[in-house]
Amino acid sequence: MKDKIIVIYKSKTGFTEMYARLVAEKLKCDAFDIRNAAKEKLAEYDTCIFGTRAHAGMIDGYKKAIRLIRDSGVEKMVLFVTGATPNSDEKTVEGFWRQNLTPDELEHIPHFYMQGGLRYEKMSLPDRLMMKMAARIMKNKKNKSQSDIEFEQAISSSYDISSPEYIEPLISYLNR
Repeated sequence: MKDKIIVIYKSKTGFTEMYARLVAEKLKCDAFDIRNAAKEKLAEYDTCIFGTRAHAGMIDGYKKAIRLIRDSGVEKMVLFVTGATPNSDEKTVEGFWRQNLTPDELEHIPHFYMQGGLRYEKMSLPDRLMMKMAARIMKNKKNKSQSDIEFEQAISSSYDISSPEYIEPLISYLNR
């Protein structure tokens, strides 16, 4: 018997929602914003995929989601996180996982990263101000490294580096 799968997501600027809907379409399963996901509803599923964004170096809404999923009795959880860092920056992505997941979670919760981008026009005012402040600090920094220059360019304006191909590792994992 095939697992009954649901995708729940928390999206602020649209990248996570886009990936959640692509995953749900590919797996032919339901997808809901986490605000509409009650534990009683999740209890109907065997596997819950939670998608969210990287925000200020953290997994946005992770503690709430993991509590909801565990309280619902769902057997298996899969995590994906979207962010502005390119997938090719494996060192940064791996550091992000180590910073946010316990060794047990790293081993037992399948986790996937999907590059998205920045959408200043959809950010909250505090997020826009934080990003603009970071951009100003980088602009005024003396003796910039190549990494500093790339970071400054990356946060200077909105951009979209998302692609449907980035869901494939997650889909392949679930289809095993």
